[in-house]
Amino acid sequence: MIIARAPDRSPRCFVTLLFSIILGFAMTGSSFADGHATSSRVVTGGEVLVENGFAAIAGKPVGLVTNHTGLVNGVHLADVLHEASIVELKAIFAPEHGFRGAVEAGAKVRDGIDPKTGVPVLSLYGALKKPSQRMLSNIDVMIFDIQDIGTRYYTYISTMGLAMQAAAKAGIPFLVLDRPNPLGGDYVSGFVLEPKYRSFVGKYPIPIVHGLTVGELASMIKGEKWLAGLENLDLRVIKVKGWKRSMRWPDCGRKWVSTSPNIPTFMSALIYPGIGLIGETQLANEGTGTRTPFMLFGATWLDARRMALRMNALGLPGVRFEAIRYTPRSIPKVAPKPRYKGRRVNGVRVIVTNVDRVKPLEIGIHALCLLIKEARAHHITRLFADKPFFHKIAGTKRLYTMLVRAAPGSSIIGSWHAEVAAFKQKRAAYLLY
Repeated sequence: MIIARAPDRSPRCFVTLLFSIILGFAMTGSSFADGHATSSRVVTGGEVLVENGFAAIAGKPVGLVTNHTGLVNGVHLADVLHEASIVELKAIFAPEHGFRGAVEAGAKVRDGIDPKTGVPVLSLYGALKKPSQRMLSNIDVMIFDIQDIGTRYYTYISTMGLAMQAAAKAGIPFLVLDRPNPLGGDYVSGFVLEPKYRSFVGKYPIPIVHGLTVGELASMIKGEKWLAGLENLDLRVIKVKGWKRSMRWPDCGRKWVSTSPNIPTFMSALIYPGIGLIGETQLANEGTGTRTPFMLFGATWLDARRMALRMNALGLPGVRFEAIRYTPRSIPKVAPKPRYKGRRVNGVRVIVTNVDRVKPLEIGIHALCLLIKEARAHHITRLFADKPFFHKIAGTKRLYTMLVRAAPGSSIIGSWHAEVAAFKQKRAAYLLY
């Protein structure tokens, strides 16, 4: 593992100086994240790269794996690199949802040309999910800069690993511009992925919520040999400044940028690991087709008042629940066909009362258990639309087995404690913060 810290003295073009001034200004005042004021601002790896005059990539043709979240003080890194005289941006590689983040979940991303820079945009979520060697033929360094949300089945980290493999095969360095984990670095939860269920929505033997930054995860992927051919990869990480493992997104002093169409806010990202599981069943809508995806769930047959009372009776930290009624609507390029589209749904809203205490996966597990109990009371027998895919999301068949056997949520949660403890012990060697 190589941790790149660019030197303080390096050639600077006018654009570099301008962005350094902007960066310094941005770090002096108060910032806001989802309405939370802070007195300091976490600085991303991309901002450190610019602040240090592109020293880590100066004079090199660059391939950039990124999307709309790859911003440097409000300006896209692709635009910054394109304007920098000492860097040549050769290609932009786009993950799921596309370079501009407007492609709905699961839809193929197409190749194209970025109209602003004129640089080719090459899809990594279509016929290919890994850069071909032809794509890398005129590139001397690959950069990864995407805001992840710390959940195993969010596919950006699969794209990162495959791009690392391609860079290793081409014999070029791979530079991760690190970013904060919005869920923090202390909260780790969920079943560790079993090899049998490895897929693009779960490529590494990590818990559902892993508590790593993308830079830490990249180092662990290489160090633990989770992907083949990375032994000689020149992996470098430009670290975040000012982030601690105890910090969740509101502590970072940064504006939230929608990481994908159905994660428009940090609150959606916070609750997603748990309520997202509900969307993989046949039982309920998980808030897609509304303005607050993953912040609510419901079904036409559900006794929402009873469900909210049962959820509140669990005493889960940092949240409370209220019964509501809502109607999922078709939202083009976001949620065109949400479950119960156009139908009145009896639902439960998740209300966050303390961001730091929320355990989102545990919320989802308890909600799933109670939903299945309610469904059986209504003689609903078809619980899962696609059982094999549900196993891939869970990373195991054990979750399905325990759910259909009506195991209580506490038993399911307790069943992964030993594997999470073992994972945390293993990951300790790769922590950067």
